[in-house]
Amino acid sequence: MSELFLPDAAATDALGARLAQALPARAVVHLHGDLGAGKSSLARALLRALGVIGTIRSPTYTLVEPYPLPAGGTALHLDLYRIGDPGELEFLGLDPDAARLWLVEWPQRGRGALPPPDLDIRLALQGAGRVCTLEAQTPAGRAWLAQAGLE
Repeated sequence: MSELFLPDAAATDALGARLAQALPARAVVHLHGDLGAGKSSLARALLRALGVIGTIRSPTYTLVEPYPLPAGGTALHLDLYRIGDPGELEFLGLDPDAARLWLVEWPQRGRGALPPPDLDIRLALQGAGRVCTLEAQTPAGRAWLAQAGLE
């Protein structure tokens, strides 16, 4: 587990770039934190660093936004804040093997219906910045953090 202080948007973008540079073949990231903690900002930074161009929308109302990745595969950005029951995810028809990268905000609301995380990222406001805790949950997650120099 590692903890970083992200003093500003540039630091969040830099973390997204580090994670993108070391992205494994497949990865699931669960993003935790209160409203406004920076979950969407980090997801957007990671997607930008992976080469996604155009508008990167928050999936607050759509629940899921797919993004084709220039290097191949798809990234899914989910925001489960509005989910009342994990069973609601079945209606989205998400195939756990369909995406190269899963970025899931509010994963606790989809407990049991989501693929397990390789990486748990917790964000919390601290002064003008954010504290970010990265915790690998699988061997692939540990290798990812090591490759990114974030262990």
